[in-house]
Amino acid sequence: MSRKKTTLSVLIGALLTGVLSSSNAYSQSDQEHGPGAGHPPSPENSAENAAIQARLGDTSTLMGTIAIPESVESCGEQPGVTRLLCLIDLLKTSVSDDVLALMQLDYSVAEAKKWSNLPAGAFPSRPGVFLGELKVEQRGVVKAILMEATGLKENEGFDELLQTLNADDYIGTVSDDYKAGYSSFNSKLAFLGTPSKTGVWELYYGGHHLALSNTYKDGELIGATPSFRGIEPFHAFEMNSRTNIPMLQERDTFAALLNSLTPAQLEEAKLEGTYRDILAGPQADDAIPEQQEGMSVEKLSDTQKVLLLKAIATYVEDLNAADAKKYMDKYRSQLSETVIGYSGTTDLNSEDDYVRVDGPSLWIEFSLQSNKSTNEKGNHPHSVWRDKTDDYGGQQE
Repeated sequence: MSRKKTTLSVLIGALLTGVLSSSNAYSQSDQEHGPGAGHPPSPENSAENAAIQARLGDTSTLMGTIAIPESVESCGEQPGVTRLLCLIDLLKTSVSDDVLALMQLDYSVAEAKKWSNLPAGAFPSRPGVFLGELKVEQRGVVKAILMEATGLKENEGFDELLQTLNADDYIGTVSDDYKAGYSSFNSKLAFLGTPSKTGVWELYYGGHHLALSNTYKDGELIGATPSFRGIEPFHAFEMNSRTNIPMLQERDTFAALLNSLTPAQLEEAKLEGTYRDILAGPQADDAIPEQQEGMSVEKLSDTQKVLLLKAIATYVEDLNAADAKKYMDKYRSQLSETVIGYSGTTDLNSEDDYVRVDGPSLWIEFSLQSNKSTNEKGNHPHSVWRDKTDDYGGQQE
């Protein structure tokens, strides 16, 4: 499958050379498979993009150590959408009108689709306010919001989000591409549609190697995808007073599954061709093949099915416990119609190693590609969880 090569040609010339260098490294790889991952549209308005560039910061938000303010106690401790809405209102009433205009936007699927794996400077179309543009106490409320919406297990959910922020702070210490926007300052938060117990709205949060898109309708979560995670460096690294390994558990659980397959199972699960990136990445919402490829999960032993469910859980448990259970119950009920496939090696530690899970609803991809941002030898993952029935909450407009 071919892939168009695009550049950010209008990003005010030489001032943005660093941005162009970074985006090309992501979007112009010679992929045989994976047309959409990291494929930014050409900017339509150079003045707008210059304004975004001027807003970028190169400092750490230190989200891991920021205190949650006492003001959130007014929202109670009972988990759920009611508390989430209270926390959001608390944040919105604390910001200036200018910040609120960046944060609170009208809902549209077109706006929801403006997510990317690229760093902030290479994909200026993301909506929202930068974390670094908020006051420290406001970031504490954002922390409470994200903790309410996501899972709280180690290396999953909120902890995974924190470590992804730390990764950008780490890249900022080793990269000379300052205009790309490598720092936790540059992750964005937006509310698409007015958060309420009626109507449709989305909690939009993301930045480099991260997209969280929880869609709500009438007080219920109706979609938790697209959900993108990547990380560089992939190895354990020290940043912001902790060791960071946010995605090793995804790799390890899939590798355990693949290494449990018999020779006959491996042959049937093997995909044709080389996968240099995920297929269903940003700006590639229609890239999931219509026909399933790989081996039916029905041919797995009970022990192997447990390994598969464990791998799926490393994605679904990025949600809070109640919502994660609903998704796991759905995917468990659809295992008989689900297939798995892989390309490359079963250890998933080499460039172009790739694995996918494809069911009636579920789509997961995990792909290793060469490092782009750290100038280190080695590989880093891109990974996506999509739900064919309720991506973007199943909304059409």
